[in-house]
Amino acid sequence: MRVNRAWLGLAVLMLPTSIVAMDMTALLLALPRLSADLGASNVEQLWISDSYGLMVAGLVITMGTLGDRIGRRRLLLTGAAAFAALSVAAAFAAGPLMLIAVRALLGVAGATLAPSTLALITNMFRDERQRGQAIAIWASCQFTGGALGPVLAGLLLQHFWWGSVFLGAVPAMAVLLLAGPVLLPEFRGDRAGRLDPASVGLSLVSALLLVYGVKQLSLQGAPAAAAAALVGGAAVGALFVRRQLRLPEPLLDLRLLRSRPFTAVLVALVLAGVAMAGTGLVVTQYLQSVLGHSPLASAVLFAPMGLGVAVGTLTAPLLARRMRHTTAIAGGLAASALGSLLLTGVHGSLALPLVMTGIAVLALGTGPLFALGTGLVVGSVPPERAGSAASMSETGNYFGGSLGFALLGVLAAVVYRDRTHGTSDSLAGAVAASRRLPAGRGAELLHTAREAFTASLHTVGVAAAVIFAVLSVLTLTLRPAARPAPTTPREQVRASR
Repeated sequence: MRVNRAWLGLAVLMLPTSIVAMDMTALLLALPRLSADLGASNVEQLWISDSYGLMVAGLVITMGTLGDRIGRRRLLLTGAAAFAALSVAAAFAAGPLMLIAVRALLGVAGATLAPSTLALITNMFRDERQRGQAIAIWASCQFTGGALGPVLAGLLLQHFWWGSVFLGAVPAMAVLLLAGPVLLPEFRGDRAGRLDPASVGLSLVSALLLVYGVKQLSLQGAPAAAAAALVGGAAVGALFVRRQLRLPEPLLDLRLLRSRPFTAVLVALVLAGVAMAGTGLVVTQYLQSVLGHSPLASAVLFAPMGLGVAVGTLTAPLLARRMRHTTAIAGGLAASALGSLLLTGVHGSLALPLVMTGIAVLALGTGPLFALGTGLVVGSVPPERAGSAASMSETGNYFGGSLGFALLGVLAAVVYRDRTHGTSDSLAGAVAASRRLPAGRGAELLHTAREAFTASLHTVGVAAAVIFAVLSVLTLTLRPAARPAPTTPREQVRASR
């Protein structure tokens, strides 16, 4: 494929990458208004926000392997057409149940896009350096989209109804459908076989139960449901793993985990997702409920986190020319640990500058991991298995994010309740209660609640710093000791990467 055509194709692939990420975050600002207009209950609001991500997480493995077998461009364009049509349906949903169903179907369509785009990049860019640059751009679009989603949603909600948040995907998918057949190559594995329905079912059920159980951990009063979901998901997952190891052509090639660098990158992707998602959850609440900024202003102030990852991924190829990939990844994670520690000093007049600097440095340091690490994952396998490898990378990202919301969210809640001596369950509840109390008592309650939540932010910052520091050491420890002798073009991956 000619170089110019490849870069034009990459520009086209940036569209679905950004849109899927934006759709994950843009709904946060639209949820209150659409819930009021549709009359959605608290449980329905939870499913409106979660159904999309649950289906993406549950089906990304299946879609990555399916693209290897039926054609990555074909799957990408089919998913894009479905995503556009379903976005229109979501914008004009007549009730909460309809919106929940449409959001779940959007998740199915969204699951086709991320692994297809990443796998196609490996076909379009055979030169290792160019492929690294392309993956860095792809990763930067993913995180930039996530950061800009709430900002663009806030601007749309100032002038239009809540459904406009969904319609932004339609023109982008239309461009992809028109330009994709011209600029994107088709690729399918030479040994494409039938898709194993049992493996598909087991992977979907396991992922849904695990992600649902993790999300339930963050809710009070639902420990039994969370435990049952996690145990059930782990049991089904064990059956899935056992089946994959026995099949000659598995849905997910778990033998890839025999590679130490491959495994280290996947573990790092999951745990970095935990630290970033948990920190982001607490920081966005801090900006609104402690510092008193509006949702739109908070989205703008929080944008340095997504933009920091984007800058880090774009500069990662430059670092890779001067040092080992594992050294660049480990150094970036060490910087993320320092950024997390900045959050422990947030207080008083320096609170906002420290928060913004902390999340920017934290995010910037993860750039080499997402750019170079993802390149290692998809570059370590033959072309016909790139979709499967990409799906493993994406699953790690989604699961890490869900785990971060639950685990660090629970940690923040425990610290908050301890600092308020059990008199308040949440900062939002304290803010609401303060408005019903006399001025003096309300101000005292609000001050106590804000101090307690600031302490929880400090604790989450320490936890994130520990995670990043451990990952930095792990990356250096698990790198290959010697450079392996190449056997095939696709296996000519440097031992340092």
